[in-house]
Amino acid sequence: MRIISGRFRGRVLSSFQADHIRPTTDRVKETLFNKWMSDVEGAQVLDLFSGTGNLGFEALSRGALHVDFVEMNVKSINILKKNAELLKLDDGEYKIYKQDVLQYLKRYQGKPYSLILADPPFTEKMAHDVMVALDQSSCFDSETLIAIESHKKERMEENYEHLYRYDFRDYGDKVLSFFTKKAQD
Repeated sequence: MRIISGRFRGRVLSSFQADHIRPTTDRVKETLFNKWMSDVEGAQVLDLFSGTGNLGFEALSRGALHVDFVEMNVKSINILKKNAELLKLDDGEYKIYKQDVLQYLKRYQGKPYSLILADPPFTEKMAHDVMVALDQSSCFDSETLIAIESHKKERMEENYEHLYRYDFRDYGDKVLSFFTKKAQD
């Protein structure tokens, strides 16, 4: 895993082999950040199911102001911390929450994020549940952009109560979906 662009371009991140981790490929990551090219600078980012932090650290490298990482797995949290140290990040640039993602979204009371990245484990088939929780959360507003990776065979609606899918990319067994708030909300 490496950072593709920005101030940490070319830096290799620590990773490890585990059943619960399936890092986002460079191809998917490049598509995602090319689509959001003008939206990352100065963004407040939420990285759900952070794993090793691959997506959140890419956002910081490309000019995001801050990333909140939400992850439950202790091994992943240790790798997140190691990667933050490796990149010599200031404490103000990131925060790690050891918490269940669905509970984090349900209880969230802060300001809306600019960008939300979600990469739930394919083995859990929970992308739809994550979108339902996001749809009911106060973590987004009309300016927020959401990207979620899911297995092609997982349930994923084109519309939720407050969110609609404005784009998606098919990568064989994986789909990258882009959501934002519906205009009438």
